[in-house]
Amino acid sequence: MATASLRADGPYHNRDNKDPNDSGEPTYPVPYQLPTVGEITETLERVRGFLESATPTRVVSRTTGKAITDLTTPVADAVMERTEANFSLLAYEMGVVHAGMLRAAAVTGDKAFTAFTARHLDFIGRTLPYFQAQAEKFGVDRSPVRGLLEPRALDDCGSMCAALIRARLAKIGPELKPVIDRWSDWVGHKQYRLADGTLARQRPQAQSLWADDIYMGVPALAEMGHLTGDRAWFDDAVKNVVQMSGYLFNKQLNIYTHGWNANNPDAPQFYWGRANGWAVLAMCDLLDVLPKDHPGYAPVMAQLRAVLRGVAQYQSGLGLWHQLLDRNDTYLETSCTAMFVYGYAHAINQGWISPTTYGSIAQAGWVGLSTRINAKGQVEGTCVGTTFASDPIYYYNRPASVYALHGYGPTLLAGSEMIKLLKNPAVDIQIKLRTYHYVPKDGGATSYREHE
Repeated sequence: MATASLRADGPYHNRDNKDPNDSGEPTYPVPYQLPTVGEITETLERVRGFLESATPTRVVSRTTGKAITDLTTPVADAVMERTEANFSLLAYEMGVVHAGMLRAAAVTGDKAFTAFTARHLDFIGRTLPYFQAQAEKFGVDRSPVRGLLEPRALDDCGSMCAALIRARLAKIGPELKPVIDRWSDWVGHKQYRLADGTLARQRPQAQSLWADDIYMGVPALAEMGHLTGDRAWFDDAVKNVVQMSGYLFNKQLNIYTHGWNANNPDAPQFYWGRANGWAVLAMCDLLDVLPKDHPGYAPVMAQLRAVLRGVAQYQSGLGLWHQLLDRNDTYLETSCTAMFVYGYAHAINQGWISPTTYGSIAQAGWVGLSTRINAKGQVEGTCVGTTFASDPIYYYNRPASVYALHGYGPTLLAGSEMIKLLKNPAVDIQIKLRTYHYVPKDGGATSYREHE
C-alpha cells in the first residue's frame, strides 16, 4: 500500500471555537474549521504554480533534450518536452486541468489561470503542422502526438475535446476547429460501442464497459451539443449516462462498480473511488449545458442525486474517501475526494441538491483534501492510472504519486466550487455546537435557545 496516501498531520484545534476552556471541543487529525476564500485561493495558486513549472511548451529532441526551433523541417526524434513529472499536454487528465483552470479564473478573477490554458493551446496549434509533417514522413505510430493526429480510443480525445470546446466558447487560445472536429467525430461516430449504442471498450474482454468512460465520452458529446446547438449530441450524451448507469450502478448501494464484461456479468464488483468520481464530474458537466426541456434532463438529475447520496455514506473521518469506497482498509485517495467535493459543492451552488444535507460533506471533503496539497503545490495521495481489474489485490496496491495528473484538475475544480459555496448568497453557514450547518436562507429561522 502507498503510505504517502495515508498522511494526516494533526492535531488541529478548531479556530472557530472561541472558548479556550471548552472541555467538549477535541483536537482533530485534519483542520476541522471553516475554510476561507483567501486560503482556498492561495491553494489554487500554489497548484497552478506547480503545473506551470511541470508543463513546458517546447519542442525538443528526444535524444539530446535540446530545443528544436526550426519547425519547418521535421526530424524523427522531435517530441513535446516533458519534465520529471512526465505530464502530457494531450492527456485526458489535462482536459480536467483546463476545466479547473477555467473555473478558477471565473471565481477568482485571476487571468493567470486562463493564461495557463492559452499557453498550452497556443503551443498545440502552433506545432500541429510540424507534427503532422513528422507523422507523414516517419509514420503516425512513431508520432509523439499520435492521439492528436489519429485517435484510437476515448482516452485519446474525449476529455481534451471537451476542454478545447470550453476554451473556444470562452475565447481562450486558438479555436483549433480541425482538432475538435477530429476528436468529436471519433467520440460520436468511431468509438467502439455495444449494440445498444453504449460507449464501450474491447478490453479487458471483447465487450467491456468502464465507468471511467462516462467522463471520457459524455462531456465531449455534451459540449458538442452546446457548441453546435444540434440536439443529437445531447441525445447521445443522455443515452450514455442512462445506459451505462443501467449496467454499472448498484441501486442498493447507490455507487458505481468500476466495470462490466458482457461475457461475465456476474463477476465480483469493485467500487473504485475514481470511477465514481468520473461519473459525478460527467453528469455535472452534462447538466450544466443540457437544455432543461430535454427529456433526459430529469433522469440525469435523478442519477446524479442518487450517486451523491450513496457516496456520502462512505466518507471517512478524515473527510477523504477510500480507494475502494466500501472497503475501509484501502487507502484514502485524493483524486476521487476532489471529484466528490466538486460534485457536492457544484450541485449545491446550482440548486440541484440541498445544502442542509450536503454542505458540511463538501466542507469536510475540502478539509481533508487540503492536507494533501504540499508546499510545492503538488497534490499527494493520488492513485496512478488504473485499469479495470478483476481482483482486489490490484486495487488495494495501486501506487499513489504526486506525478499522477488525475488529482490536479479535480483539485482546481473542487477549490473553485468551494469558493463559490462560501460566497453563495442563498446559504447561511452556521457554526453551532462545535459543528457546521449549511442552512438555506429561505428555509426558516433556526433556534438554539435550549442551549443558551
